[in-house]
Amino acid sequence: MTGFVQRRPIATLAIAVVVAFFAWLVLAPWPPAVTEVMGPKRVFLSAILSGVTLGALYFLVASGFTLIFGLMRNVNLAHGSLYLLGGYIGFEVADRTGSWLLAFPIVFVITALIGIVLQYVVFRRMEGEELRQTLVTIGLSIVLADLMLAIWGGRSYQILTPDFLSGPMELPLVTAVRPNGDFVYLRYPRVRIWILAAAIVLGIAMWLVINRTRIGMLIRAGVDDREMLAASGLPVQAVFVAVFAFGAGLAGIAGIVGGTFQSLSPGEDTRFLLASLVVVIVGGMGSITGAALGALIVGLTEQIGLTYAPTYSVVFTFLLMAAVLAFRPQGLMGRRL
Repeated sequence: MTGFVQRRPIATLAIAVVVAFFAWLVLAPWPPAVTEVMGPKRVFLSAILSGVTLGALYFLVASGFTLIFGLMRNVNLAHGSLYLLGGYIGFEVADRTGSWLLAFPIVFVITALIGIVLQYVVFRRMEGEELRQTLVTIGLSIVLADLMLAIWGGRSYQILTPDFLSGPMELPLVTAVRPNGDFVYLRYPRVRIWILAAAIVLGIAMWLVINRTRIGMLIRAGVDDREMLAASGLPVQAVFVAVFAFGAGLAGIAGIVGGTFQSLSPGEDTRFLLASLVVVIVGGMGSITGAALGALIVGLTEQIGLTYAPTYSVVFTFLLMAAVLAFRPQGLMGRRL
């Protein structure tokens, strides 16, 4: 960080000014002139929080994808299907048992087992053959999409929020000032705040495992030189299967989260696969920090675009990806190859 400041003082100053201005927009009451230009502050804050919480959902999907794609070099384009399948199974479990929390371990185990099957049947036989992996997993995603359409139909499903997370909560963010001088604070859905907190905890835990534990060292060493690690007598294949299963399980859990504060319907698998690809490209392959940063930027870009320029909101996301590819092709937090 200090080296960046010394090398690029002007860029650092510009970033500091932008961050300070953004903090002022979020924390301070708006004068009438700003309200006339940007509309009510409540709308702006809702867009920001919606972008952050959507980024948390994207992170849950993309973190599993970046483990599989970025660390293991396995091109799993059926990852979005695992997301949607996990959401559908989570809906069935929550609907039949009445327990939202029970759906998480069940879905994680089921999608992790599917990930183990994929690793043994597909990727173990095609190591280093990215084109074959791409074609096979595209075919699998089409088959899974048709199976899910046959089972659950073309309806939209939504997983009911549990009672302890239902309703809004008041946040210490001022949206307006009443004539008597009292502040009006933002009220926002409680479930989204808790899901954001859970995503932050999960992201920190994953970063610590990858960068500060023996298992993380084995994963990174296996990616860099699998043959040398295998020659040392360590169970490389077992480690990679465990990582693949964990990444698939995360996609299934993300399906429950997405089905809770959005909806589940045919086509969501493709949408979240594309979102994962954009997040990994923006953040950098194999980087948990990059996945978090990329998910945050993509979520904010999408939601702010939907609020202030809905016609061009999709364009903004791909302009962001194009800019990253043009100026930093390895991603914001990725390593140069």
